[in-house]
Amino acid sequence: METIKKLSRRTVYENRWMKVHEDQVQFPDGSNGIYGIVDKEDFALIIPRHADGSFQLVQQYRYPVGARYWEFPQGSWETKPGTNPEKVALGELEEETGYRAKSLTKLGNLFEAYGYSNQGMHVFLATELEVGQVNRDPGEQGMLTAAFSREEITRMIQSGEIKDAATVAALGLLAMSEQE
Repeated sequence: METIKKLSRRTVYENRWMKVHEDQVQFPDGSNGIYGIVDKEDFALIIPRHADGSFQLVQQYRYPVGARYWEFPQGSWETKPGTNPEKVALGELEEETGYRAKSLTKLGNLFEAYGYSNQGMHVFLATELEVGQVNRDPGEQGMLTAAFSREEITRMIQSGEIKDAATVAALGLLAMSEQE
């Protein structure tokens, strides 16, 4: 089994959401190189499904890409690292959509972008939704929320209204769970 050996690590940037490291490494053939690693807390992604089969999405401005897109509610509690992912999921759902879930089913755990980051995502299906209270963070100003059918979501992915890879991957996990 091939492995890459870490020779040293230098943290080149850090804030409350992430650390960026530059690792000096040695490859299996003995040559040296570097890896840039974004170190981030895992996050929860929630698929809120209403009794009628529609799904609640959120739309917000995503600064790094300079545009607004629809996606499933998601987030982490970087000020409370190691918090139980189910608790994060329930909290993020209500914070972003104003809905509470009586039932939460874990569909899986994926990595967001393991070519450069160690961040994972815990994917949950939230059902038996009831109205709670929206309580968004300042960075979520202008967030919208609305319900869409599965067919509408498919069309939105095809048209580019949904470009969030985590949302598309979560739909895949949901589809696989429904085939079991």
